[in-house]
Amino acid sequence: MDHSEAPVLDALAAYHRRRYLPFTPPGHKQGRGADPRVRAVLGDDVFRADVLATAGLDDRMSSARVLERAQELMADAVGAEHTFFSTCGSSLSVKSAMLSVAGPHEKLLVGRDAHKSVVAGLILAGIRPIWVEPRWDPELRLAHPPSATAYERHFAEHPDARGALVTSPTPYGTSGDLSAITKVCHDRDLPLIVDEAWGAHLPFHPELPTWAMDAGADVCVTSVHKMGSGLEQSSVFHLQGGRVDPAVLSAREDLLGTTSPSVLVYAALDGWRRQMVEEGRDLLQAALDVARSVRAEIAGIEGMRVHGEADFLGPNRAAEMDPLQLIIDISALGVTGYSAADWLREHHRVNLHVSDHRRISAQLTYADDEESVRPFLAALHHLAQEAGREDGELDRAGEIRVPTPEEVRLDLVHLPRDAFFGRTEQVPIERAAGRVVAEMLTPYPPGIPVALPGERLNDAVVDYLRTGVETGMVIPDATDPEVKSIRVYREP
Repeated sequence: MDHSEAPVLDALAAYHRRRYLPFTPPGHKQGRGADPRVRAVLGDDVFRADVLATAGLDDRMSSARVLERAQELMADAVGAEHTFFSTCGSSLSVKSAMLSVAGPHEKLLVGRDAHKSVVAGLILAGIRPIWVEPRWDPELRLAHPPSATAYERHFAEHPDARGALVTSPTPYGTSGDLSAITKVCHDRDLPLIVDEAWGAHLPFHPELPTWAMDAGADVCVTSVHKMGSGLEQSSVFHLQGGRVDPAVLSAREDLLGTTSPSVLVYAALDGWRRQMVEEGRDLLQAALDVARSVRAEIAGIEGMRVHGEADFLGPNRAAEMDPLQLIIDISALGVTGYSAADWLREHHRVNLHVSDHRRISAQLTYADDEESVRPFLAALHHLAQEAGREDGELDRAGEIRVPTPEEVRLDLVHLPRDAFFGRTEQVPIERAAGRVVAEMLTPYPPGIPVALPGERLNDAVVDYLRTGVETGMVIPDATDPEVKSIRVYREP
């Protein structure tokens, strides 16, 4: 295929060249109706590019096949058979994939380190999750994707499961053995869904972790806005093989998606695909070179350890890792990742990716170079100096009681849907242990629920939530974000 073509961008240019006159949404009419104060911040070009997809970018019959051709080019670029664009993020894409594989009361094997959007899919569809435990690192207190053996064991226990879902890479940049997990599924002629939201860049450089389509996965979900050049909310999901019907997948996306998709998002996706096919390998090589130099400098900062292959890969750990995710353990500095992230934003205007009880992380992409990382490294040096001062402004690390792997495994006693939509009550956190939670309790980022609807809380998880919030953890989806009370299912 001719990847110099960009159907959405070309159609948008033609729209302006032909001077179409809209009597359709959007109501700002190419920005003419927009408040000048808004245009001063957003720019006129944002409004000029915001056109209707049908009866705008294309005619009412979509006879030019603008979006269809853009999706075909994307599929060809990454080696998929079908590709679907989403302007509602991978949160919608992964739900569409799940609803294409399993329905109400049917079983789906799901890695327990799944994002909250996966849990939302379970709630909406009424799917019964069969949780597959991640590979927990008891020393570092973080999770890597589950092993193929774990999926094999759960399929043996639940032969009526309709398929499996795995998150790889994780927000910490570690990947599972996707080829082995795919084989476990395909030996039973069942589909594998890979939530690869952090892996849109993976097909375009051989030094990066294995791309899900190359591993044989049936459906792969990627967030192009995370590691690519897409606008926020841009996502694509890819399909190959015959285990998931493309018509069914399209229908599920239509059920969940918006009827007013953003052409701005489509255009950025289209342009990113062209950029990656033409320049992706060179751009990513430059990013990997920058990452190597940044890792080397961080390794020389006292009190900081940037995690690498020795920490993350090997038996009972991950299979691969993305070197563009810089995961920095700062526990030796005596401050939490929450406190460090807040201090870096306030004093150096540096925004970080994930922060937790002992780590901060920074995401590098091909947009970064030696100049862009220089202030980041200077900020880290200053952070280490500030942490060493007794009278410094950094909050000293409070005690966050992180559960052991055994303690964090909560029993699922009701379907997530039943607990979420059932009769509920708000109880003080002191009385929450032993009750079935009726909401998601999700430290964000990265957005992996500690407890989710249908699970019975225990003392260790309740204590973790309470001490975490007291020390800077953010749980935005809780009814009570301060977690002084928790919404629980009112059992008969």
